[in-house]
Amino acid sequence: MIQNPILRGFNPDPSIVRVGDDYYIATSTFEWYPGVQIHHSRDLVNWRLLARPLTRASQLNMLGAPDSCGVWAPCLTYADGLFWLIYTDVKRYGRTSTGGATGSASLRDFHNYLVTSPTIEGPWSDPVYLNSSGFDPSLFHDDDGRKYLLNQLWDHRPGGNRFAGIVLQEYSVAERRLVGRRENIFQGTPHALTEAPHLYKRNGWYYLLTAEGGTGWNHGVTMARSQNLHGPYELHPDQTILTARNRPDAQLQRAGHADLVETQDGGTYMVYLCGRPLRNRGTCTLGRETAIQPMEWGADGWLRTRDGKRTPELQAVAPGLPEHRFEAEPAREDFDTPQLPIAFQWLRTPMPEELFSLTARPGHLRLYGRESIGSQFRQALVARRQQSHWYSAATVVDFEPEHYQQQAGLVCYYNGAKFHYLYITHDEAIGRHLRVMSSLPNHVQTDAFTAPVPLPANGRVELRVEVDEERLYFGYRLEGGQWQWLPQQFDASILSDEANAPGQPNFTGAFVGVACQDMSGSALHADFDYFEYRERAYCADPTA
Repeated sequence: MIQNPILRGFNPDPSIVRVGDDYYIATSTFEWYPGVQIHHSRDLVNWRLLARPLTRASQLNMLGAPDSCGVWAPCLTYADGLFWLIYTDVKRYGRTSTGGATGSASLRDFHNYLVTSPTIEGPWSDPVYLNSSGFDPSLFHDDDGRKYLLNQLWDHRPGGNRFAGIVLQEYSVAERRLVGRRENIFQGTPHALTEAPHLYKRNGWYYLLTAEGGTGWNHGVTMARSQNLHGPYELHPDQTILTARNRPDAQLQRAGHADLVETQDGGTYMVYLCGRPLRNRGTCTLGRETAIQPMEWGADGWLRTRDGKRTPELQAVAPGLPEHRFEAEPAREDFDTPQLPIAFQWLRTPMPEELFSLTARPGHLRLYGRESIGSQFRQALVARRQQSHWYSAATVVDFEPEHYQQQAGLVCYYNGAKFHYLYITHDEAIGRHLRVMSSLPNHVQTDAFTAPVPLPANGRVELRVEVDEERLYFGYRLEGGQWQWLPQQFDASILSDEANAPGQPNFTGAFVGVACQDMSGSALHADFDYFEYRERAYCADPTA
């Protein structure tokens, strides 16, 4: 059996392709660098994170990008001996995460690009610019060799439908650009918010798969078909072929934004994004994740779930493929190699050497103090996804600040407006000390601080966080000492898409990692000797 979700933690907008016996899924990364996550499987049950293809400034530079902008909805295909990766780099989407305006709430900047590679691990080419008319681009390879770009069309005009349909335009490989007339081939259904197009050809029919209802609780997968590429497209008799809409009992919610793959024996599987809400708060701190399940083609030529209920499955039947397990991800990283472990990412910049080093002090991750936490430019924050509702994370930091503008520590982070940060700093009255800063959404006073905890003037400090669904606890200990727990219980449920003010984009998920700031501009560094992340079962008192 397949246990869903197969890609746990923030891994939305899946695009799947099979090449021989290998399956690959690309997912969105938004403002986290490098761009796009590519995952690999040979049995659709066991998956590993394999690569991130957008690794250099010529492919992706997100400096200044607002929270939840950056890389949206990649599309991964294979044809003509090449992997083709389409992605959107979003530069503006309405309001900032802190509630301030970024300009007109109706105007958006979506730039769509294409990169290619003969191998999945790259290197990938410099990008070809395609258009900026909307987001969720995908590339369709027709059986006559011609290629077509599809994307959602954005309409900023007042009083209309912002999600103005799915447009199709031919792509010329020889000219490396779009050619011919752009056509609107599908304007959606009353569910609205039509996006995420993927096109397939089967038995002489063109099948168009889209997402509708928005990427929250009303999300769903819609299908239409035509015997002519350019339409008109008739709607599936069930309209929505998979959704958790109006099904609060479903353990996988927010299901939508899907893609299809054919197995070696001709079976069809659908990947789609989903969310697992906290039981007590109903928010999805793990972000939008990726699930998969088998589908069936009916005698009428339409695709449906196997049981006909159109519901996402927590457990799904696996194809009859040989089991292929991968080595388990290590719980502890000691930073003993010159490369950052693949589980970790940073924010926005294609110049990581400005933020951190793994060679300046071998065996340590050195962060150089840069801009304030939440900065949209150079923020020295390195983190990994939260992938379970119950986990422990710990690190040890060597950091001797000289004043209050210098900070370093352990952070549970969603974006610049939602985080809990356990950090070491210094001031003239207390000296070196420890405290927590929380940035809380939906509050007039967005920043909250705990009372300072005095520390010795020097020496390493271990930092730890325990998370049980919405409960979050911080602890620390000095070398040779016992763990000391801060008395506060922090609210982990704010680290979610749903915990936000109206109009703010929130499309990522919770991370846990390390950070360092030096707002004086002196770039004082902090050295982290290890980082440990362990998932566990529910615990009534994780500090015991």
